[in-house]
Amino acid sequence: MNGLTMTLSPNKEKHLYEQIYEHIKLEIRKGKLRSGERLPSTRSLAEFLQVSRSTAELAYEQLLSEGYIEARPYRGYFVCPVEELAGLAETGRDGRRNARECRETGKEGTYVCDFSPNTIDMTAFPYATWKKITKNILVGANSDMFTYSCPKGDYALRETITHYLYTSRGVNCSPEQIIIGAGNDYLLMLLEKILGRHVKIGMENPTYKKAYRIFESFAYPILPIAMDDSGMSAEALRQSGAEAAYVMPSRQYPMGIVMPIGRRMELLKWAGEKEGRYLIEDDYDSEFRFKGKPVPSLQASDHLGKVIYIGTFSKSIAPAIRIGYMVLPEPLLEIYEEKCSFYSTTVSGIDQQILNEFIRNGHFERHLNRMRKIYRDKHDFLLSEWKGMEKQFRTLGENAGLHLLFQDKCGRREEELVRKAGAVGVKVYGLSEFCVGQSKSSREGTMVILGYASLSRGQIADGIQRLKQAWGHGI
Repeated sequence: MNGLTMTLSPNKEKHLYEQIYEHIKLEIRKGKLRSGERLPSTRSLAEFLQVSRSTAELAYEQLLSEGYIEARPYRGYFVCPVEELAGLAETGRDGRRNARECRETGKEGTYVCDFSPNTIDMTAFPYATWKKITKNILVGANSDMFTYSCPKGDYALRETITHYLYTSRGVNCSPEQIIIGAGNDYLLMLLEKILGRHVKIGMENPTYKKAYRIFESFAYPILPIAMDDSGMSAEALRQSGAEAAYVMPSRQYPMGIVMPIGRRMELLKWAGEKEGRYLIEDDYDSEFRFKGKPVPSLQASDHLGKVIYIGTFSKSIAPAIRIGYMVLPEPLLEIYEEKCSFYSTTVSGIDQQILNEFIRNGHFERHLNRMRKIYRDKHDFLLSEWKGMEKQFRTLGENAGLHLLFQDKCGRREEELVRKAGAVGVKVYGLSEFCVGQSKSSREGTMVILGYASLSRGQIADGIQRLKQAWGHGI
């Protein structure tokens, strides 16, 4: 059977139907199975591969649900047109090539393996489903779709996000409180207009450096706040004189700390002590938790209207989609209407409708479940490859997110670890890159960060072996 010759293994971690599904999907995306080409019936495929017919049916059902193939009554299964999507899987954040495209060239600054914490895995993105939704929306398009939409964003999408946030994160809000924008940059710009100029912002240290630079561009006085094992210190925040605090309680970036309920209550108490104090909650990748249930948002515990909740689909779907959202507490809505309601939304109405259909019809939930499994497998594989390094490093930030931290026990400097890794073709990231203020780090011991989202198992294994070589495995 042309294009369907494959080797199945019952001993692999993946089910047989998953192996069939992934092979056919890859053949379609490579163009080896062309648009309109007829596939064998489930009976014929099952006989050819020596599997049960139900196994073949499960594989075809998954391909159907993602739009890679279509079923034509009385004729069989046919490949859908998806060729133009083939190149999109290769780009990562900001349009750059992912680490899997890196090759050792001998030039400075190139790496065999880049453990970037800022990339995601796009190989499992449901391109065919996204294209099918786009096509259906454009087929039924009318003139209203191409006119200006509400400054806050499409109301239907805001309703869908409201429901999603309540069921998945415990966020209590109405569609009127949600503002949709093209990434956090725009949303933080609006926030500067709402909160006013020269607001003193407390930020965890280390922190998400891009948000720091955005606040800095507003001429906000930025106050680095020390952290302990529970996250931002409420007492240090109180003593700093900050008027707002930017926090990531569900999983602090880059430290991976999950803020316990006691510390959350302390921060909410701080915000409630004075008029005009607010907590800015960045919930950037809460969907990817691999052990236990997702941690509820800080906003879910806010009864005084003190939390400004910000989320994005860049990590969970794709960076290029550039759709984020901000949930304003009721006291700030009137200020938004007065000062910001004349700003046009920065996301096209068509893109908002596509995302709304993607979430509303269950595709987003299925995609998240699939990505959680993929990332959990990579997370566990990296830790299994890391075995033998426990005498040299303490592991931090496990069981959630898309990166791990390793704290050196041998007294080595960050520059030394980064330089030695680079010498063997591996890019790692020192914690100092994420620190702000005079102090490079408030924690003892050098830390390096290894992201794994966009790397294959082979690249992870190769990268870790090179690091063992560079850092003296067995010392």
